[in-house]
Amino acid sequence: MMHFILTAVQIISAAGILSSSLYYLLCIWSAAGFLRERKREQRNAQIRPIESLPPISILKPLKGTDPEIYESFRSHCLQDYPEYEIIFGVSDPNDPAIESVHALQREFPDRKIRLIVCSKILGANVKVSNLVQMLPEARYSCLIVNDSDIRVEPDYLRRVTASLADPRVGMVTCLYRGMSSATLGSRLEALGISTDFNAGVLAARQIEGGIHFGLGSTLAFRRSELEKIGGFNAILDYLADDYELGKRIATLNLEVKLSDVVVETYLPAYRLRDYMDHQLRWARGVRDARARGYFGLVFTFGILWSLLNLVASKASAWSCAALALTFILRFAVAWTVGWRILSDRQVVRYAWLIPLRDLIAVWVWILSLAGHTVIWRGERFRLKDGKLSHF
Repeated sequence: MMHFILTAVQIISAAGILSSSLYYLLCIWSAAGFLRERKREQRNAQIRPIESLPPISILKPLKGTDPEIYESFRSHCLQDYPEYEIIFGVSDPNDPAIESVHALQREFPDRKIRLIVCSKILGANVKVSNLVQMLPEARYSCLIVNDSDIRVEPDYLRRVTASLADPRVGMVTCLYRGMSSATLGSRLEALGISTDFNAGVLAARQIEGGIHFGLGSTLAFRRSELEKIGGFNAILDYLADDYELGKRIATLNLEVKLSDVVVETYLPAYRLRDYMDHQLRWARGVRDARARGYFGLVFTFGILWSLLNLVASKASAWSCAALALTFILRFAVAWTVGWRILSDRQVVRYAWLIPLRDLIAVWVWILSLAGHTVIWRGERFRLKDGKLSHF
């Protein structure tokens, strides 16, 4: 009986090693293609005259503070761009993030910076509820929504909005790198973003002939397209609001463009429990948004499959070779995406944590299949078909 079990594990794990290796090669190929496109676009990029740059309304819904929040806000005030405004929105008039907004207004009195207190809770997703109430205050037809912890370079607005000059483009979104705090949980999160999540985005882009969703790091679009999909009201209860917004704009037969811009997100000092809660929320959100792709992740857990095969085959020569190949390919993905595309120095510094991070990801994937509870900003929600509801 034991011989039969070990043989079955060897066969299954060998299939997992093969599928994972193919996935890693797909990620590398997709990343290489993106790098070629980025070089071509940067080479052909032309400086647009000031008069052709549309005025922009940046909408930033807030709840609580994030690491480096003031410097992240500040980076949006240092843009080499002729006309734009920043609208911050909070649902709680005593939100601690308000202090940073007031400090920003004092430092940049010439910038158009406004704070809106969104007194109504219109849906389970308070972020989107705020956006609904912030939108009428926006002066301009070109909109950008990004998360409160996003930091950008001075040419961010010029480069992101360049693609919206093409009427066939309905949304522009960006890859991002996570800047970790000094805790293990934070470092694992940053590695996951740079070496796994972004790699998956590029692979999906390659398989699907483009991306059909948005990333919360940057959502740039026109007010006219937003109105065509029912406005922010249409996604009031969705957890993955960024995904839904991009998905719905894509249904208008418009392109969701992945910009060559890479932005930064500053991560909290997650304890391991906080890290697991965040990963589980993220995982269940992806599960409901992209069910087939999420279940298919079982075929990408290369390190798990190679370790199982090593044990089941009692460290045979070929299982050791398979383990070595899996590690080489996995680290090649991390280097190609994390270092070459994202310029994330942490990938090199903490590369030794990648196997641990990947094994934890397997456990999170298993847990995510069973439940519907997510914890978001300290509140517990029930998640069903991508929509949030309070217990």
